[in-house]
Amino acid sequence: MNRQRIFSGIQPSGNLHLGNYLGAIKNWVKLQDEYDSIFCVVDLHAITVPQNPEELRKKTLEVAKIYLAAGIDPEKCSIFIQSHVSEHTELMWILNTITKIPELNKMTQFKDKSVSSDVSNISIGAGLLNYPVLMAADILLYDTNLVPVGEDQLQHIEITRTLAKRFNKRFGETFVIPEPYIQKEGMRIMGLDDPTKKMSKSASSEYNYIALTDDEETIRKKIKKAVTDSGSEIVYCDDKPALKNLINIYSLLSDTPPKEIEKKYENKGYADFKSDLADVAVSFMKPFQKKMKEYDDEKVLEILRQGAERVRPLAKKKLEEVKKKIGFVI
Repeated sequence: MNRQRIFSGIQPSGNLHLGNYLGAIKNWVKLQDEYDSIFCVVDLHAITVPQNPEELRKKTLEVAKIYLAAGIDPEKCSIFIQSHVSEHTELMWILNTITKIPELNKMTQFKDKSVSSDVSNISIGAGLLNYPVLMAADILLYDTNLVPVGEDQLQHIEITRTLAKRFNKRFGETFVIPEPYIQKEGMRIMGLDDPTKKMSKSASSEYNYIALTDDEETIRKKIKKAVTDSGSEIVYCDDKPALKNLINIYSLLSDTPPKEIEKKYENKGYADFKSDLADVAVSFMKPFQKKMKEYDDEKVLEILRQGAERVRPLAKKKLEEVKKKIGFVI
């Protein structure tokens, strides 16, 4: 079948949370039936900031288990570990040679991460600056048509498009120019402690997110402590961003339209709403975590190895084409 291809991935760092699931992975499950899908655990991206080696290994397999438990089907798509396909880093180096330093310096995520608490006490590495070039290599290596991203990643897709066009102009048509695949606004899940910022696995407070590995007691505690807006009415509107975010989580986990939720809690207060939201979250999380436990490490590793074997010929072919174009001896 001549279907369009999508590529996406998540870093094995921090704790994957409901925002990652609702904003990305849940949608990937739907997309895998419509597109030629490649999903990656991007461990090379993770080491752009310091990582504990044992924790990185553990988190890499945990992310893969989350993909599988969520419904990503290795029979329908390719799932692999980024570092298992060396062509990613080879293409990144080549793309580095046509990337301009000012283009990287203006990346919003680089500016944000370079002053964040986890890197503020060390020298900023070149890897963090070059992060978008590696992301471009990930995407361009597979002739990707569409990249499912949030608005915060649009800058990275734009530089990917810029590099692809620049290479094509200089060396001849080589790369497909990818397009961003933007999710609906409702899929943007904000922090439980700050509705103005996205839920983040690297947040300083664990009360920012609900991790996909949190137990029932922790989930209930976090939802109970989640910030709300002034007043007591359960209404879905921009004027109540904290409540709107909680309703979005409720809606996406229960497949209930926000306006129905609003109606359900007419004349009820935040306590009733939060208690029921906790029930909805726990009802989702228990079977999800049960599925995760069904995958032992060896089984997951075999799936990841098979995924790498499936995509490697695509990566090898594209990299050889690139090398020939730039004048390398093959």
